[in-house]
Amino acid sequence: MARLTTRQQRFVEEYIFDFNATKAAIRAGYSPKYANREGARLVVKSRLQEAIDAALKEMRDKSLATAYEVEAYLTAVMRGQTMSEIIVIEGMGEGMSAARRISKAPDEKERLKAAEILAKRHGLTDTKLQLTHLTPPTFHGENELE
Repeated sequence: MARLTTRQQRFVEEYIFDFNATKAAIRAGYSPKYANREGARLVVKSRLQEAIDAALKEMRDKSLATAYEVEAYLTAVMRGQTMSEIIVIEGMGEGMSAARRISKAPDEKERLKAAEILAKRHGLTDTKLQLTHLTPPTFHGENELE
């Protein structure tokens, strides 16, 4: 990919923030008077489009969990190895109460849900019985029946 100018690179960074080409052009240092025209021109320019696509892919790669991360997390929850923070309200007497944060391990319902999701992922909940290589039944002694 060809190099972008500093201002074009800044446009790419600003454009992926809100996908508004005019505002991105202004924030990148283009004249507000011509920002609408420049923004529209820059968005369709192949070099910038490649840079925008690459920046979006990088953002997705950083922000989305991988399948391995999801499975590792669900497994940790199922095994009770994670902790979550909850807020507990405690009475202090005379109609007063106070909130405090405590850490707790997943309860049975949360662990069961994680196990259920993992089981579905691995095809362990398939209730359809798949029969293969069926042979027709044979009856012996059918001639003896009256």
